[in-house]
Amino acid sequence: MSGRVKGFPAFGKGVRHPRSWWGRAWLKALEDTSLDQAPLRQGRKYAHAGLVGTITVSPGRLDAVVHDPDDTYRTTVRLTPLTDAEWRRFLDRVADKAGHLAALLDHEVPRDLVDAAADAGVPLLPGIGDLDPECTCPGWELPCRHAAALCHQASWLLDADPWVLLLLRGRDRDEVVAGARPTTTGTPATDAYAAPPVALPDDPPPAGPDPLPEFDPAPGLDPAVLRLLVADAAAKARDLLATGSWPAADERRDRIRMAATHPALRDLPEVLDRLDADPRAVRAWQQGGPAALDVLEHPWTPDRAETNRARTAWDRAELPAPTVRANRWTVPGPDRDRQLRYGRDGLWYPYRARAGRWWPTGVPTRDPATAFTDPG
Repeated sequence: MSGRVKGFPAFGKGVRHPRSWWGRAWLKALEDTSLDQAPLRQGRKYAHAGLVGTITVSPGRLDAVVHDPDDTYRTTVRLTPLTDAEWRRFLDRVADKAGHLAALLDHEVPRDLVDAAADAGVPLLPGIGDLDPECTCPGWELPCRHAAALCHQASWLLDADPWVLLLLRGRDRDEVVAGARPTTTGTPATDAYAAPPVALPDDPPPAGPDPLPEFDPAPGLDPAVLRLLVADAAAKARDLLATGSWPAADERRDRIRMAATHPALRDLPEVLDRLDADPRAVRAWQQGGPAALDVLEHPWTPDRAETNRARTAWDRAELPAPTVRANRWTVPGPDRDRQLRYGRDGLWYPYRARAGRWWPTGVPTRDPATAFTDPG
């Protein structure tokens, strides 16, 4: 086959789940697009049962024959290829950093490359509605169980060979490598070798939080509090420049935020005491900012589609059966001290039981298995 059309043999029977973050992102696009979870579950069973035949990948489409107990169907999943302009912007991002191409050649997809491409208006990974299924079966669902089975096995292909994604977007490996080679510029090697040596610049100072400013004592002035307020105003100004928005006034949240985000306060216990911030709220802010504080303090009940999506992610991760109340998923048992809270942002927030209370710990993530095993 030509480089622009590749065939991959059938996987056969076996329970598999995508291991790579980009393989899971592919399935997330499928799940977010579907309005009915039943065909997705059935499609996963078909994929594990080895009912998907040889998968053919070409620019813009996946094709396979999917076997069903009652018949055999031709199934296609389309993904819009990138335009030439989008490819040029994407290849520029690959060439910007030598490690990007090296990672792709090592069958890895760097997150920062995908983020940089998105910033340039290039959608590398599919999003909601980007996977367009077609099938010769009489089913009306989008996707049907046969297209869902094909997408599941495609996520396994992406695990092993992320170049499949680039081929779907329109170019094969050789074209990407050739297009991502940086233009050779600079001084000829003979001239550089003949030039006299130049002293190296001093090492940059180590990165770290800005120190709190110093103020001389004055009547009616607490220098420690003033130092904190000045540093916090500088942090707010940086956020304003980065986001273009100023948060609404909220004294309680300001106290929590200051206690959570200024490391120098560890050396100012008297100021920490005056902030009077709930330690659990401080830990939640450190876990994920305002969204994590909302998860700590405000239970909510996801709608049916969101609950089904969360349940599918939990079952796919093969986690222990939970007790679910609102958005709080607790693993029962005398030796279990773990709880995951499902946020309005679609992230799972890990919690651990300590002294009879649930404490936020670890880092929120879209993968419940990662959140569940977070050491905290």
